[in-house]
Amino acid sequence: MSTKGNWSPPAVSGRLFTLGLVASWYSSNIGVLLLNKYLLSNYGFKYPIFLTMCHMTACSLLSYVAIAWMRVVPMQAVRSRLQFAKIVALSLVFCGSVVSGNVSLKYLPVSFNQAVGATTPFFTAVFAYIMTVKREAWITYVTLIPVVAGVVIASGGEPSFHLFGFIMCIGATAARALKSVLQGILLSSEGEKLNSMNLLLYMAPIAVVLLLPATLVLEQNVVGITLALAREDMKIIWFLLFNSTLAYFVNLTNFLVTKHTSALTLQVLGNAKGAVAVVVSILIFKNPVTVTGMFGYTITVIGVILYSEAKKRNK
Repeated sequence: MSTKGNWSPPAVSGRLFTLGLVASWYSSNIGVLLLNKYLLSNYGFKYPIFLTMCHMTACSLLSYVAIAWMRVVPMQAVRSRLQFAKIVALSLVFCGSVVSGNVSLKYLPVSFNQAVGATTPFFTAVFAYIMTVKREAWITYVTLIPVVAGVVIASGGEPSFHLFGFIMCIGATAARALKSVLQGILLSSEGEKLNSMNLLLYMAPIAVVLLLPATLVLEQNVVGITLALAREDMKIIWFLLFNSTLAYFVNLTNFLVTKHTSALTLQVLGNAKGAVAVVVSILIFKNPVTVTGMFGYTITVIGVILYSEAKKRNK
């Protein structure tokens, strides 16, 4: 049989398109993470709630453009007040996750932040067990031991460990897992299911409404301070605009990569993405790392891979 068909122009262009999507997904994910760290820690812009609100504003506007004008996906309507109330609940948890994650970046290096974030499967399993009474096979729970043990080891070997930053990072990771479980419970019926792009279209404006009073109370005069900074250094405005746009592209590329690859490919790429972010952040920020810290992170990543494999085999 001829193999020429495997290398036909459409097949090659399809592969290049998928590679381009993956590269864009990695770039936007790692880019927004590093830029958040730079703004909140190195640049000295100490307003994580306002930064998150900028992200959500960009997500609101760009989601509308992508769905209503460019028709990247068909628009799905909210069908009832109950469905809307469920989306508000998800938005609240989503806000908590993103704000806590950004706060943690003020105090922790990206490498340690990613190590803690890798424990998401542990919290997902805990919340699923509590809220849905869903039982996994015993081997699946065993694989969570290295996930948690690795972070404990990494914490002990982290030269830049900060307790408040660590608590915020754990909170962000737990909230991310809670949102995933809640989404499966609240929007489970066929009439209420929304794809990730439409869910973002509705969640992002709600998030802005929730974050506005928080930033006004907890980060007083943040707009005035930002404008004053801009008069001294106009780059802050460009940083915020670029960072906020990147935050939207994280969601867009995640949706497109999910659509154009398999679930297994997505799992592998997701596990590798955290490791790439760690290496890139260490090269850029030159934060000190220890053998103990890297050993702990490696154990956590291995645990996540084993957990994914156990879940797949016991479906």
